[in-house]
Amino acid sequence: MSATLAPRVVVVSRRSELDELLVRHGTRAAADHFLRQRGRDLDEVTARHEALQAALTTVDAAVPADWRRGRVDREDLPRFLFTPEDVVVAVGQDGLVANLAKYLAGQPVIGVDPEPGRGLGVLIRFQAGSIGAALRAVARQTAAIRRLTMVSARLDDGQELAGLNEVYAGHGSHQSARYRLFEANGRHERQSSSGVLIGTGTGATGWSASIAADRGWSEALPGPEEASLSWFVREAWPSPATGATLTGGMLRSGEELRLVCESERLVVFADGVESDHLVVTWGQQVTIGLADRHLHLVVPG
Repeated sequence: MSATLAPRVVVVSRRSELDELLVRHGTRAAADHFLRQRGRDLDEVTARHEALQAALTTVDAAVPADWRRGRVDREDLPRFLFTPEDVVVAVGQDGLVANLAKYLAGQPVIGVDPEPGRGLGVLIRFQAGSIGAALRAVARQTAAIRRLTMVSARLDDGQELAGLNEVYAGHGSHQSARYRLFEANGRHERQSSSGVLIGTGTGATGWSASIAADRGWSEALPGPEEASLSWFVREAWPSPATGATLTGGMLRSGEELRLVCESERLVVFADGVESDHLVVTWGQQVTIGLADRHLHLVVPG
């Protein structure tokens, strides 16, 4: 962090469900009617909106007066330019931190939980009232920081996409995808499946864990800071032209999984954000392995 330039606190959030309902339905009465048809209540949605706004207000008040400030909505992250001096404060759910990770290059991230106890809180480790102390610790370089492993997918034309939880490669509509899979040890197989999932230790409590449990996977999944990834082929279909023997494994430092597209079009996206994806066309290949960067997550000391 520069000694001459004051840090900039960039607060990242996303629109609340109430905000989205009002955009879609126009009025609170219409939103209330919509929710009641689905057995829900506007009061609950309003309470969650107010909790988010209160947390954002508390965070804003905790930023030192001589520090610079920035605000960005999750939808605008692809167009926002982060700088090396930034301290990023993500106010929302765990998924917000995961969505944010790919746009950073080592900036410390403080996750703030606006509704403590409602979610897992794996990546949002602070309550709004403790944010001031966390910011001061970051400025003094005394904050406890975990370097969380990330996964990277690279196309042979130079395009790249990174993820904090996982990368998925497959058909855009999750139908059968056809490709040739090459393991790190050189073994390969032509496959037809509903896609390939490559996950980090941070993602090992989510999608990867679900697949591992479903197929009785015996090997331990990696931890969040381990230089290791797990990979699983989803629903490989054995046929005279395709196999189903290479369907899972681990990737460690220096190892990569390679897919060569044998369909008209495959997509690659990270952390469940399908709108931000790479397109792989017939004959192109995508290589997936450990990213050369980490998410620097600030945690309570």
